[in-house]
Amino acid sequence: MSIKKGDGCMLLSMVSLGEIKKIKELRGKDSVKSHLQSLGFLPGENIEVIAENPSGIILLIKSTRIAINRAMANKIVVE
Repeated sequence: MSIKKGDGCMLLSMVSLGEIKKIKELRGKDSVKSHLQSLGFLPGENIEVIAENPSGIILLIKSTRIAINRAMANKIVVE
């Protein structure tokens, strides 16, 4: 899947502080996808960016706070 302008999809790393989005797709190697899924990153789940710093972002997913780096956030497509 490619992200097209106007389709409402973006990478998680581009989401602004306080925004709530829905996970659409996980990208990357199977091991990366499996790791993200084990942390609760599943298509259809809502996710909120609750804090950010130069190295990464802190997310709220399923009532749990999770910190990931921006490289990992670039593997998560949201809408």
